[in-house]
Amino acid sequence: MKTRSPQLSLRLDADTPDLAAQWAEGARLPFLGACLVLKLDTDREAAVRENEFLHLPLPPAATKRQVQDAAEAWLRQEAVLIIGASIARQSANGVVPRWRLSFAARGGWLQIHGDGTLRFNWRLIEQPASVIETVVAGAIAALPRPGRPADLWDLLPA
Repeated sequence: MKTRSPQLSLRLDADTPDLAAQWAEGARLPFLGACLVLKLDTDREAAVRENEFLHLPLPPAATKRQVQDAAEAWLRQEAVLIIGASIARQSANGVVPRWRLSFAARGGWLQIHGDGTLRFNWRLIEQPASVIETVVAGAIAALPRPGRPADLWDLLPA
């Protein structure tokens, strides 16, 4: 019987990270290229970011699912605000394209649909602001430009 290679043993025997462990007091949450530290705070009525902390209005006994839901809801709200502001800033002639957040587990940061709707993955909010700006600029550049209607007088021979 063959023995498996030591490299394969390392990969097979490696501990898989406990993803649920990230949804607790003191966990670090990626946001705009940095990390926020989760704080559970019953004195708050809504999730609030203060410097490097994200205060969630939850009791210390909150379940990991409650913490995850509250943190992701805040991240999604921030994604709407930050991506929306970037789109408005970069849109030509003040014409803002239709856009939505995507909640797909797999895929890229951006999908452009045939009707011109942009779909940004909500996890883009984890990336630095420069990456968000670049993705938005690429999305706007990829949209079809409305053509200038032909002028009847330009078509006639001089």
